[in-house]
Amino acid sequence: MTDPTTPDVACHLNVVMPDLEDPGLPAALDALAALGYARIVMPPLDPHATDARKVRRLLSDRGLGVVTIAGQRPDADVSSEDPDIRRAGAKSLQRLVEFTADLGGDQMNGVPYGLFGHPRGRTSEETFRRAASAVGAVADYAHAHGVRMTFEVLNRYETSVVNTAEQAREFVAASGSDHLQIHLDTFHMAVEEEDLEGAIRHALPKLGYLEVGQSGRGDVSSGAVDLPRVLASAFRDGYGGRVGVEAFSRSVLRPEAGDMLAIWRSPYADGMAIAAAAKRLVDEAWAAAGASEEMSG
Repeated sequence: MTDPTTPDVACHLNVVMPDLEDPGLPAALDALAALGYARIVMPPLDPHATDARKVRRLLSDRGLGVVTIAGQRPDADVSSEDPDIRRAGAKSLQRLVEFTADLGGDQMNGVPYGLFGHPRGRTSEETFRRAASAVGAVADYAHAHGVRMTFEVLNRYETSVVNTAEQAREFVAASGSDHLQIHLDTFHMAVEEEDLEGAIRHALPKLGYLEVGQSGRGDVSSGAVDLPRVLASAFRDGYGGRVGVEAFSRSVLRPEAGDMLAIWRSPYADGMAIAAAAKRLVDEAWAAAGASEEMSG
């Protein structure tokens, strides 16, 4: 269980290693738990090819929770015009909900509303509403299984469905679900939002996950985004939900994952040092927000 007086922070596994097959996994999980992380964000997993009981045991033995990542495929996509492909997309999301519960997780992030990758054009209103309705139904299904479902707001180069906090609120409204929540990532926000703090404030009623990522995808302690300010502002505004840490380096990722995410450089080699610095940054922002509230009170 997490301490309600401290932030609930999750670290993406790819910050420190490429996948679950890495022989250093147990030691890395020990180190992340020792740093104070509450849970691990998994890279996309195949429920049919992953030993859920083994992974659950590895995490639970260290007091760690798990967050999964959802996605869609060309043959299984809830935004498709083809009803068979839409049904396959919804079914794949439902299966991942069940898999998340099997892992002992209570949250599923990701891109459930369409295909990840450079968009072919602007998303039509019909497609937007079709995807929202389907995702909302899955969010209700997830809620019934004890899983919170969020959807990540991506930049314009990775989707044309949802790029801003304002669009995310519209997507939630169109979903018809009381259980669907928003996932904001400061990396993507730095591309799309004029005011990061204001965007977080706008999303706050439906914000279920706030992810820390820098402009260069590397060390969160340096870059174009003023993360201490943004985080402290979010905490002062009342955000008490989960915070995620994400950084990517070509030297850590599998080549195919680096290609998919357009990670062409290696901004770091020691992922654990990045994870430690990120955890300190979040904790310091939390403390700064608390100190600010005490002074104003």
